[in-house]
Amino acid sequence: MSVQLDPTYREQAVGTLDTAEIDVLVIGGGVTGAGAALDAASRGLSVTLVEARDFAAGTSSRSSKLIHGGLRYLEQMDFALVREALKERGLLLNTLAPHLVHPVPFLFPLQHRVWERAYIGAGIALYDTLGGARTVPMHKHLTRSGALELAPALRADALTGAIRYYDAQVDDARHTMMIARTAAEHGATVLTRTKVIGLERDGEKVVGARVEDLETGLTHTVRARTVISATGVWTDDMIKMTGVDFPFHVQMSKGVHILVPRDRLNLHTGMIMRTEKSVLFVIPWAEHWIIGTTDTEWSLDKNHPTATAADVQYILDHVNSLLREPLTRADIVGTYAGLRPLMTGATKETAKLSREHAVAEPAPGLFVIAGGKYTTYRVMAADVVDAAAARLGGEIPASATAQLPIVGAAGYFDMLAEVTDLSVSQRLPVDVVEHLLGRYGSLSTDIFGLIAADPALRHPIPGASDYIAAEIVYAVTHEGALHLDDILTRRTRISIEVPDRGLAAAPEIARLIAPLLGWTEETTNTEINRYYDRVHAELAANEATDDAAANAARLIAAR
Repeated sequence: MSVQLDPTYREQAVGTLDTAEIDVLVIGGGVTGAGAALDAASRGLSVTLVEARDFAAGTSSRSSKLIHGGLRYLEQMDFALVREALKERGLLLNTLAPHLVHPVPFLFPLQHRVWERAYIGAGIALYDTLGGARTVPMHKHLTRSGALELAPALRADALTGAIRYYDAQVDDARHTMMIARTAAEHGATVLTRTKVIGLERDGEKVVGARVEDLETGLTHTVRARTVISATGVWTDDMIKMTGVDFPFHVQMSKGVHILVPRDRLNLHTGMIMRTEKSVLFVIPWAEHWIIGTTDTEWSLDKNHPTATAADVQYILDHVNSLLREPLTRADIVGTYAGLRPLMTGATKETAKLSREHAVAEPAPGLFVIAGGKYTTYRVMAADVVDAAAARLGGEIPASATAQLPIVGAAGYFDMLAEVTDLSVSQRLPVDVVEHLLGRYGSLSTDIFGLIAADPALRHPIPGASDYIAAEIVYAVTHEGALHLDDILTRRTRISIEVPDRGLAAAPEIARLIAPLLGWTEETTNTEINRYYDRVHAELAANEATDDAAANAARLIAAR
């Protein structure tokens, strides 16, 4: 049985914070921090991970949901970055997380004859070559008619032909959380809602941190031989906390995505198109399309970046330039905005800042990892743990995470091959079993166990019928969810997948989890009202014309 990140686990884990000195304290529960905790724990080190909000609450839940090398980096001649990312794509697809990472086709429409096909085709051929044989299907050149067969939604006069290629997709928030669960399996202590409020020093050396448990208000002191900061866009806040200057700084770039219903676009493939700044993706996502992203500087609130009316219009204008039937704001069922942590470069244009990563030790015992991209989280984690291991000394094994599947991967393919039999034995529709396997892998047996104990949990959630009640319960009993927002926004994606942003589903979900979290009726109502306030604040922000106005509107319901 896997480690259950339930309220009992959390209570016991908090109780260990003031005890014996540990080898590594990881600050930050995004994908890199979770990866660092797993890397260090799998080497036999004692590890505690603390996260101020929830796993993947920042950038790691707000990406384009792609595991990819980045075609645009080829154009920037950054072959090393692309090769590294494509190697990681192969590991995730085949070994580390095949239950969460899946191949997805993309169409690259061509709009100029001869030269563009040769130019783009050469780049995509190199992309396939760098990605390694048999990781995903090879690219294919298409005529205009061939492209329109795959993408009837496109205007015939908007393209001269196309190239189809493959990349991969992931539910970033679930993937990050399951890396943290895997770290816990290897002995790491992983805690959310635990905020670092200061560093412990012995002279110049960093020897731990003071941590506030945001659920109780109590402060704890964690003593650690090394501290790793994997705080993404909050890296410069760590600079202020240390009182020393780092060899790099982080600049924030906002990326916005919208979701529209799957039946609104007659496409049998994803799509990528060039913009004046970068690229725009149309990405299949269950019953929806994710369309994005933007790339603009951001200097306001880090916790709650928000899409503005201008951001949404930018996306609509670009995707509509190819469509027979343009999308409108009325088609949009969800939006989200995330911040990329880009290391400061020679140019201030955020699209050109470095997506490579760097590790530094600005104070003895404190290691900072910054930059990078979601796909290369494992490499980033290994690099920063290597640096910490050198400080620790002794015979510490090398990173083994390239061969270490995350929870739910082992046995996934066997269960996938038995979907029909599972549907019969569990008395669940085939599409529900497929949905569960794509979210939990072989851990779907845990969900089946919950349903066996309480058959009512097999029913869909009112207002969010793509999810069943057992998934909501499981989010609390196994996945560390502590609040309504954790479930609606990250353990599920209800907050962006239904037109009302989860308002109808929230009360039913609160009813399911209240007894598991020990909520009173007053606490339950507070959680529901807080979520309602958040949704209304985000919708108001989406109507704002600029970042400042959107930020002000969103902060009305900040938490």
